[in-house]
Amino acid sequence: MASHIYECIEKIGQSIIDNRGFLTELDREIGDADHGINMARGFGEVLAQLPADNEDIGAALKKTGMVLLSKVGGASGPLYGTACLEAAKVCAGRTALTAEDGKTVFAAVIAGIQKRGKAVRGEKTMLDAIIPASEAYAAAVDAGAPVDACLDAMCEAAKEGAEYTASIRATKGRASYLGDRSIGHKDPGAASSLLAMEAIRSYVKGA
Repeated sequence: MASHIYECIEKIGQSIIDNRGFLTELDREIGDADHGINMARGFGEVLAQLPADNEDIGAALKKTGMVLLSKVGGASGPLYGTACLEAAKVCAGRTALTAEDGKTVFAAVIAGIQKRGKAVRGEKTMLDAIIPASEAYAAAVDAGAPVDACLDAMCEAAKEGAEYTASIRATKGRASYLGDRSIGHKDPGAASSLLAMEAIRSYVKGA
C-alpha cells in the first residue's frame, strides 16, 4: 500500500507531467523551451524510484530531491532538488505533519532556494509564487483557519504571484538576457510551483 507522502508526491508529479506542454510553452518564450520536459522527466523518475510504502516523510522528500538533482536539467533540478532536500531535513522521521509544521517546511524551502539560486522576491522566479504563498498560508494558520482554508489562501497567493511575474523584468537565469523583452511572459518556475501547491491542496482535500 502506498504511503500518504508517496501519494502526495505522486499527485504533484502527475500534475507536472500532465502540464508538460504548458510549462514548455511558457519556457519557449523566455528560456530554453525545456522546463516542462525536464520537470516531467524528473518526476517520472521520482515516482519510479521512490519506495511507495515508505511512510517517513523526510526520507521520501530526500529521495525526491536527490532524483530531481540528478535527472532534471537546467536551473530547475538544483532549485527543486534543494527545496526538497531542505524540506526533508525538517521532516526527518515524521509520518504526519500539522498545519503549523507547514510553516516550518515553507521556511526551509524558501531559504534553500534563495541560497541556491541567489535570488530574492521580485526577480521573476519561482520565489514570486512561493513566498507570497508562504505568507498567506502562515497568516491563515496563525488566524486559526481550517487547513482547507489555509491551503486555499496559499494557492490563491501563489496564483497571484505567478501572474505577477508576467509584469516584471527578469534579472535571473536565461530570461534575464532578454531584458525588457521578458516582460509580458510568466515565469515557468513560478507556474510549476503553483501546480505543485495546487496538487498538495488537492491531495489534502481528497480530490
